[in-house]
Amino acid sequence: MKLLQPICLSVMALLMMSCSTENFDKTEIVLEIKTPLEDPIAVLFSEVQEGAQATSFMGKPLFANAHNQKLFNNLVLAKANYDADPMDAMNIIWYGRRTAYIGDYRAAIAIFSEGIKKYPNDARMYRHRGHRYISVREIDRAVDDYEMAEKLIKGTKDKIEPDGAPNPQGIYLTSTHSNIYYHLGLSYYLRQEWQKSHNAFKMGQKLGLNDDNIVSTGHWIYMNLRRMGKDKEAQASLNNIEQEMNIIENMSYHNLTLMYKGIIPSDILTSVDPNDPSGAAIAYGVANWFLYNGETKKAYELMEKFMETRSWSAFGFIAAEMDLSIR
Repeated sequence: MKLLQPICLSVMALLMMSCSTENFDKTEIVLEIKTPLEDPIAVLFSEVQEGAQATSFMGKPLFANAHNQKLFNNLVLAKANYDADPMDAMNIIWYGRRTAYIGDYRAAIAIFSEGIKKYPNDARMYRHRGHRYISVREIDRAVDDYEMAEKLIKGTKDKIEPDGAPNPQGIYLTSTHSNIYYHLGLSYYLRQEWQKSHNAFKMGQKLGLNDDNIVSTGHWIYMNLRRMGKDKEAQASLNNIEQEMNIIENMSYHNLTLMYKGIIPSDILTSVDPNDPSGAAIAYGVANWFLYNGETKKAYELMEKFMETRSWSAFGFIAAEMDLSIR
């Protein structure tokens, strides 16, 4: 029989359902996640320094950054919905996503793990847990989750995925399938499994969702091919990239792919703020471009400068951190 035990995880504040979002104090949060005794919380992720969310690939403890009140207010509402119906799959997903948005990735992993217990054949649970495994540097676990998610979506109809931070136009740009292939590709990339990563990103690009999808996957496809020394194939992979495209969010990836095509000079892109998520993507893309073009010293200097920022959960930061840890 599966007995349940409460596991308390710090989320930086106590979610008291009697309080309103207006007077919610984000300095007081504790979440209680119930997990089967036969599946203790310790097996969900590696141990870290007390209070930390993760340990970097270079052995540095990583702590959650401060977030604005709106994110905490959204978490309060997500927790209320979850408490009202903890068996509802979307309630579980949004509870986990909102928890991750305030920087408590470990608590989010526990929430999605609960979702997997309840819905073991729901690819979305693995998709979201895998994302947060990437955040906390548990790359092998992320690969396992995304490979499972990929199996589960075979033969299923794709669906647009709601965005937790919608763009001003209110247009959702990704889908369940595209996110699974994208994050699977990223997970393989972080293990330097270039061909597998390339194949996953190609699968995502073939979905043909929109121009944002073309440039985001195109960026990683190009980088994988360059890492494999397939320079001509890499250049040919950019044939679907144009200067004039209908880009809503991924301007950073569009600019990078235009740089790869020789349309935008690299020095124009080195002035971005890597503390910004889009700037983080560009910072790694430019550094990586220098790396496989033989300017190793310059590449690593840019990556080291990147490590001084607070963007430790950004994919570009994680990739740069991995490169620095194994150079």
